[in-house]
Amino acid sequence: MSTELKGDERIDQLMQFGLDIIQSPSVFSFSLDAVLLGHFAKVPGHDRAEIVDLCSGNGAVALMLSGQTRSRIKAVEIQERLADMAGRSVEMNGLTEQIDIIHADVNEVHEYIKKDSIDIITCNPPYFTVSDSSRKNPNEHLAIARHELHLTVKELMKATSGLLKTKGKAYFVHRPERFFDILDAMREVNLAPKRIRFVYPKPDREANMLLIEGIKQGKEDGLKILPPLYVFDEEGNYFPEVRRMIYGNEQD
Repeated sequence: MSTELKGDERIDQLMQFGLDIIQSPSVFSFSLDAVLLGHFAKVPGHDRAEIVDLCSGNGAVALMLSGQTRSRIKAVEIQERLADMAGRSVEMNGLTEQIDIIHADVNEVHEYIKKDSIDIITCNPPYFTVSDSSRKNPNEHLAIARHELHLTVKELMKATSGLLKTKGKAYFVHRPERFFDILDAMREVNLAPKRIRFVYPKPDREANMLLIEGIKQGKEDGLKILPPLYVFDEEGNYFPEVRRMIYGNEQD
């Protein structure tokens, strides 16, 4: 069965997992932050967990997680066009029995998913605050994905904590400049930060991404700051750890 593509859509590969994904430069294409989140999140291999990917976009993280677990995954996306792209990618990969695409606002997610019922949540949310001076992308699809037009950090953490079971875990990728906003919002809703890793484009550059794990009703102590993750070496090649995330072990 051939997959219907719309507009400027194309089919790309999630190479490590042997999966295909529908992308569009004018609507949404996943990037390295999604790959990093998909590997940072710890999901059980069995089929008994309840997993949710919030702000799922075209479903990249949900597809990556499906290659690491047999459990069901619910992917929540507010934009109808992106949810449609994700749904067609799920069908294309024969994963309709494992991944459910939910077209919904994260602020209304409890209308679709029961509170206190989820074991694992992942989220690659909009990074940028919205103010009179902020430069929003004129493309509506990209603006919603990148700016807090429909979902703030506080709202995200409230929804996440509401969905998780006690001791359930959440994984986020974000920007370092929002670090304190994220920590404050997590602690307000009893999400204890447990693992943090800063990502650097090169060893001599400032960090430009942040990975963070939180546990609902977790203890305040025991926070681990993991070793830095460097993406490119001086020649512009991926460091081995990042290369494995993208291509798998066969590229070593």
